[in-house]
Amino acid sequence: NLFTDGDWIESKDQDPNGKIRLIQLADIGDGYFIDKSSRYINSETARKLKCTFLSKGDVLVARMPDPLGRATVFPLKGERQYITAVDVCIIRPPDHCESKYIMYAINSSKVRLEIGRQSTGTTRKRISRKKLGEISIPLPPLTTQKRIATILDDAQALKQKNEQLLKEYDELAQSIFLDMFGDPVTNPKGWEVKTIEDVSENRDSNRVPIKKDDRANIQGIYPYYGATGIVDFINDFKFEGEYLLIAEDGKNLVNRKKPIAWLAKGKFWVNNHAHVVEYNGRANLTFLSFQLNNIDISKFITGIDQFKLNRGNLNRISVYVPPLKLQNQFAEKIKLIEQQKELAKNELKESKDLFQALLQKAFNNTLNV
Repeated sequence: NLFTDGDWIESKDQDPNGKIRLIQLADIGDGYFIDKSSRYINSETARKLKCTFLSKGDVLVARMPDPLGRATVFPLKGERQYITAVDVCIIRPPDHCESKYIMYAINSSKVRLEIGRQSTGTTRKRISRKKLGEISIPLPPLTTQKRIATILDDAQALKQKNEQLLKEYDELAQSIFLDMFGDPVTNPKGWEVKTIEDVSENRDSNRVPIKKDDRANIQGIYPYYGATGIVDFINDFKFEGEYLLIAEDGKNLVNRKKPIAWLAKGKFWVNNHAHVVEYNGRANLTFLSFQLNNIDISKFITGIDQFKLNRGNLNRISVYVPPLKLQNQFAEKIKLIEQQKELAKNELKESKDLFQALLQKAFNNTLNV
């Protein structure tokens, strides 16, 4: 019924007091709606720009990554209340098509691969609406589409349940930390304050380069850590024991979407994009990692585009230091939570594998419906 792009909405067109919400690329998840954006325009601008309004059940396809071509079904109700950005393709299926089936078909590996083939661009890939419209998907009878969508919905729900469980474990750990020690920024319990240099031993200078003959044996056997996640075999170093690794560079030092400090145990190797810190008897490393992941370290970061936390600045970061006995009690609680998280991670992997297997079968005509 409709196959078009969203609207070209510039900053000057937006109105924080407007009643028409602009759905953006950030709202389009891979098979789910994120509901994140908070940009609006007013009715007068929508009329002037001749905007296309969204309806519940529209399939929205992101023509830019990440990932490219991800699709979701628009779930929100409301007449003439929502529009979307120009890099989102709107598909309003006819009566003989099930929206969720169309979404799953577009998200299948076969179609996603074809979207990748038809994409253009070097630094950031995109697919044109014309090229997207030329891609074929299988279209069985409506009753079959609905059965396939129901099966995939159930598998997706199981996956999301496991994802939510992992999130709740993380929230529980955070809650325990705040309950035992208070906000690390305001230090309401008045704990003693020390620097990272006072409460840990930096082992950056103790790195042992991996010998060329050992690289093949280590790769794929021992865990690999590093702020960038890039294995270059040149600036990689091996360790054995328990250490706290702290990102030395990278955008996450500023945007903090992921932890900047994490524990590494046993035999492992690490690149030169992470500081290596050892226990010195004053701060439990698990406790220290939670603090570092919850305080603002922006004033210690150098660089504009290439962000860096050098060793000198790392050593100057202040942390509070409760009694070591209390820190160790916290670490034991976290250990139990981590054990449960490992079980949840295994279940999540199984549910993801199941979903992908069903998705592949559904569009290879091998799913029993």
